[in-house]
Amino acid sequence: MAEKIRILLVDDDEDDYIITRDIIDDIPDRNYALAWADSFSEALKVIAERRHEVYLVDYRLGVHDGLELIKEAVKQGCAAPFILLTGQADRQTDENAMRAGAMDYLVKGTISPNELERSIRYSIEHAKSLEVIQRLNTELEQRVKERTQELGTAIKKLEQTNRSLYEAEQEVRKALQKEKELHELKSRFVTIASHEFRTPLSTVLSSASLIGKYKTTEDDHKRSKHVDRIKSAVSNLTGILNDFLSISRIEEGKIYNLPTAFDLQAFAAEVADEAQGVLKLDQKIIYSHQSPEKTACLDKQLLKNILLNLLSNASKYSAEQKEVIFTTSIKNSVVKVVVQDQGIGIPEADQAHLFTPFFRAQNVTNIQGTGLGLNIVKRYVDIMGGTINYQSELDKGTTFTVTLPQNTQV
Repeated sequence: MAEKIRILLVDDDEDDYIITRDIIDDIPDRNYALAWADSFSEALKVIAERRHEVYLVDYRLGVHDGLELIKEAVKQGCAAPFILLTGQADRQTDENAMRAGAMDYLVKGTISPNELERSIRYSIEHAKSLEVIQRLNTELEQRVKERTQELGTAIKKLEQTNRSLYEAEQEVRKALQKEKELHELKSRFVTIASHEFRTPLSTVLSSASLIGKYKTTEDDHKRSKHVDRIKSAVSNLTGILNDFLSISRIEEGKIYNLPTAFDLQAFAAEVADEAQGVLKLDQKIIYSHQSPEKTACLDKQLLKNILLNLLSNASKYSAEQKEVIFTTSIKNSVVKVVVQDQGIGIPEADQAHLFTPFFRAQNVTNIQGTGLGLNIVKRYVDIMGGTINYQSELDKGTTFTVTLPQNTQV
């Protein structure tokens, strides 16, 4: 049996505790354990013990209110999600709850078992996503600290040597530039991560709330629409996290080139088939292998990541009903991959920055993305000892060409 999800209700009214307990008991196929704290001070003491996965907090708590409790608990380092229970539903209450640190709020007296279950489930998932962002941010801060230590070591080393003043100045300038670039990277990461997570998380929360209002079979199509929106938003979140984690692994030197021999034509056809899942309405991937030789000797996982990223971009920046031309070939121990789309193209002024981390062209600001995809592709290609080139014309499309040398000794 799955371990119970521990919930703490903070409410000074025992009747509300009994009502909440009954609602939770009516949740089908779930496994919850409800505890109760009936005062502000007792709740803070219990929360400090970190024994619960989620907290339901009443807005009214004697001389205090639930927002004060949430603010104080967050200040003391509680990372578990809070859900505010209030007697009124208005935008001001929503904004105040989110500002205090609550993941969601529910209106007392109207809460159904399904609505409460969804709020608990999505609040927990939201908290996990924020924890990942915080962990990545902490890792970046650690790198800043390490770079600062490197700078201090470099300065001490310069003081102990007889190098010329010019050489010392140049080395310090380089170290300071690296420090500046790392700070800028951290700032861009936090800004983009916060922005990119906000949209899909808002979609999940709003759709989950709306689903709870559709209770008849006639509303099945409406429920289905919001379920699809939630799936799409979760898929976007997964893609964003994968981009951030890929960059982190590359920076830490944990990506290795491990070539094996395989049938390139069959492999590329499988990747093209997998990429069909991200295509827009009536888009098609037209794949062909254009050489007699089919056996390649490359790192299959790195190649797959490169192909999926290029095919996904080709779809994302093209209109519905457009074709993506995808070809592979092998000649003189070199694998060549070409992905051609009929999309919006890349402005000439932006092309020089195309592989820069977090860079996004001026004509794609209304299309969701982190600006990391092509940077990741470029670094994977570099790890494999290859090259990536492109040709692009505004409003006519872009063609990416990847060439990868094979390891013939495997």
